[in-house]
Amino acid sequence: MTDNMRALPPPPRKLWVRVLLMILLAAAFQLAASVLLFLCVLQLVLAAATRAPNLRLQQLGRSLGRYLLQIAEFESFGSEELPFPFSPWPAGNGQINL
Repeated sequence: MTDNMRALPPPPRKLWVRVLLMILLAAAFQLAASVLLFLCVLQLVLAAATRAPNLRLQQLGRSLGRYLLQIAEFESFGSEELPFPFSPWPAGNGQINL
């Protein structure tokens, strides 16, 4: 295989399949956003009590944010790559590059 063949984008999906995936991922987006809101409130309470943010909650929140970004990119036709559960869960370490 040559480098040119690897650089080709995947073939487009049928529109009805994408619509079904978009509906499924819209529900996942709502659930993940609710979980993120809960994490934010929990992080605020814990940070007020301990005077330091919880590092595991930071990583989970960052990971959820990346997941929401992946869903938004797919929903807006910005990407053909399917987010979790069709691909690995996004990592929660490092910086987010926009």
